[in-house]
Amino acid sequence: MMDISEIQSLLPHRYPFLLVDRVVEIVPGQKLTAYKNVTINEPFFNGHFPGHPVMPGVLILEALAQATAILAYKTENMDPSRLVTYLMGVDNARFRKPVVPGDRLQLDIEVIRHKGAIWKTKGLATVDGVKVAEGEFLATVVDKNKAAKGDESAAS
Repeated sequence: MMDISEIQSLLPHRYPFLLVDRVVEIVPGQKLTAYKNVTINEPFFNGHFPGHPVMPGVLILEALAQATAILAYKTENMDPSRLVTYLMGVDNARFRKPVVPGDRLQLDIEVIRHKGAIWKTKGLATVDGVKVAEGEFLATVVDKNKAAKGDESAAS
């Protein structure tokens, strides 16, 4: 449904920090399913852990947060040149199983609540149908110019 070019047109992230490779399903305002292909070429594997490569859990959460941002952009038809989505918090994060090179990380996002600029979602990461991580994400959409100036009303 969305390839890497379209994802890059929405998210400001770039290699090595763009952690969503493809979006396969979007139901605006409700849910999104995406993938991250995990390869040995990822720069974090050099130090996490030598001889036993494991994807850092915080990067799995970041991938889920990026998927949340994509859902927000597509739901509201937002202009990514003007607006940016910031992660505000993560609750109930749990890691169940290591993610290793060769895995295809499936990212499932479900909207819990959306009011104005604030999004609360539940994220689930799986590999081959097995839960590897989960959490609840709080995000806000802000005007890039107001956010850059430190305007506290940027989220309104």
